[in-house]
Amino acid sequence: MSPPPLDFQSYVRSQSNGGAAARPSGAPEYAFSADVAMLRAFQRMRPVELAAASVVRASAQLMDAQQLGTMLRVSEQQIPRLHAIARGCADTLGIALPKLYVANSPVINAYTFGTNDDAFIVVHSALLDHFTEDELRFVIGHEMGHIQNRHVVYGTVLRVLKTSAAIFLRWIIAPAEIALATWSRRAEITCDRAGLLCSRDLDSARRSFLKLACGSQKLYDQIDLDVYLRQFEDGRGNLGRYQEAFATHPYLPKRIHALQVFAESALFRRAMGVGDTGIDMAEVDARTARIIEIADPSLAGAPGAADKEG
Repeated sequence: MSPPPLDFQSYVRSQSNGGAAARPSGAPEYAFSADVAMLRAFQRMRPVELAAASVVRASAQLMDAQQLGTMLRVSEQQIPRLHAIARGCADTLGIALPKLYVANSPVINAYTFGTNDDAFIVVHSALLDHFTEDELRFVIGHEMGHIQNRHVVYGTVLRVLKTSAAIFLRWIIAPAEIALATWSRRAEITCDRAGLLCSRDLDSARRSFLKLACGSQKLYDQIDLDVYLRQFEDGRGNLGRYQEAFATHPYLPKRIHALQVFAESALFRRAMGVGDTGIDMAEVDARTARIIEIADPSLAGAPGAADKEG
């Protein structure tokens, strides 16, 4: 079966008309306010809209039946262990169970593709080989966070922009690509929180990041988390940190630090059933903004900067 076409114009209309999908009322309580703020800003950024529509039209052939024809569709009969994990994550986040596929790939990765209303998740086979069930819950929950937070259209466009097909549209997409990459780094923070809500285990989440950084089963038991996290501090003062401005994901040590802050929140502690003590989400977002170095206070989760529900 072929994935549905991306109708970017319909998506923009649904957002601007204040329908059920509109922001910020549709933002979950855990969503990073900087992510929500940028999604709202995209509605007023004509270059992003034009670039997205152009890329979607130009790359339609990339999203045909051949792509899914090489993957395994996960179900209760096909790879039932992974299906059960996905079902649990969907129930935790309160969303419908999306389509889930396993792709034969040696790269430890998972991603979400499609439209906000018809998305599917792809998990690489290497990730299944390397990750425990709790770690898989974190990853699958992360991907479902993209769906719940209506990231999928922009995320799909950004993924297409990173392919060789985008070379023919370079003149129109360059400004939009930078804006989308900036947003994507904030969106990843939101979805890391969704993953932690699903796995309910900070240690498993941190191990997931370490395995992504290393990729060798022979070395996992030799990795020291504290030593790894010191890389976060070591990189603050050098010029290489500016390369992150073009990345779609924050550097992994930053994501671990940000997730540890969320684990201190009253929201997460309530989800864990351990009481209401903890920091509020405004403080979580302000501290997270400092970790991932958001300079603009309107994107930093400061009071009054972004109207975040809850």
